[in-house]
Amino acid sequence: MADKRMFSKTIIDSDAFLDMPLSTQTLYFHLSMRADDDGFINNPRKIQRMIGCGEDDLKLLIAKKFVIIFESGVIVIKHWRIHNYIQKDRYKETVYREEKSMLSLKENKAYTLGKINGSESCIQSVYKTDTQIRLDEISIDKSNLERDKSSLVKDNIKSLPIVVHSNNEVFKHFEKCGFTMSPKFMEFIAADIKVYSAKWLIDAATESMKRGKINYQYLLAILQNWKADGRDKKAAVQRANAGAYKDFGDSVLDN
Repeated sequence: MADKRMFSKTIIDSDAFLDMPLSTQTLYFHLSMRADDDGFINNPRKIQRMIGCGEDDLKLLIAKKFVIIFESGVIVIKHWRIHNYIQKDRYKETVYREEKSMLSLKENKAYTLGKINGSESCIQSVYKTDTQIRLDEISIDKSNLERDKSSLVKDNIKSLPIVVHSNNEVFKHFEKCGFTMSPKFMEFIAADIKVYSAKWLIDAATESMKRGKINYQYLLAILQNWKADGRDKKAAVQRANAGAYKDFGDSVLDN
C-alpha cells in the first residue's frame, strides 16, 4: 500500500468543503491519509476520537457526501480517485471487496452507490498507468456543487430525499428572509440542522436578514460563533461591534 496521499484542490478549495468547520476538514484529511489504496477506512470513529474531533464532524462529512458509509461501518472517500493516482506496481486492492462491489465510478471519477445508467459497477481492480493524468485537471461535476437558484421552494422540496421534508419550516423561513432556495442549498441547510439544530438555523437566518447579509457563509459564521462562545446577547453585541461577522467572498451558496 502506498504511504503518500494526495489531495485535489478542486475538492478542498470548493465552497462545499471550506464551508465546513475546521474540525470537520481536519477529520477529512486524517481519514484520507489512513485510507487504503481504494479509499476505504474501517475505523473512522477511532480516528475521529484519536484526533479529538466530535461525532458531529463525521456525521457532517457523511451528510455532505464527502464520504460514503456502508452498513458494515466501513467508509470510503467519495472523491478518492480524483485525489489519488497510484501506479500499478504500488497499488494494493482493498480487502473490502463486498463494499467496493456496491460502488460505481462516475464520469468525473467520484464514487457513487449503485449503478450508473443501468450498468453494474465498473470499478477496476488496478489504477491506470497513464502518466499524463494530472489531478488538478480533474474537476467535480458542476451539478454536484451548484444548481439553478431560480426554482420555487415547493418544486425543490419534491426533488429532495424524504429526510429533508421535515425541514420544510426552516426552508420556508430562509425564503422569507430573502435567501434563494435550490435543491443543493437545501441539502446544505439540512446537513447543518443536524449540527446546529433547526432553531439555530432559523435564528441565524433572521439575524442575517436584520444585518442585510443574505449570504450563507456569513450565516455560518454566526452559527460557529454561537457554538464557540454561546448565544449570550451581550457577547453577540461585542462580537458584532468587533466585526466578527465579516463579509465573505462569492460562494456557490451565496444569494
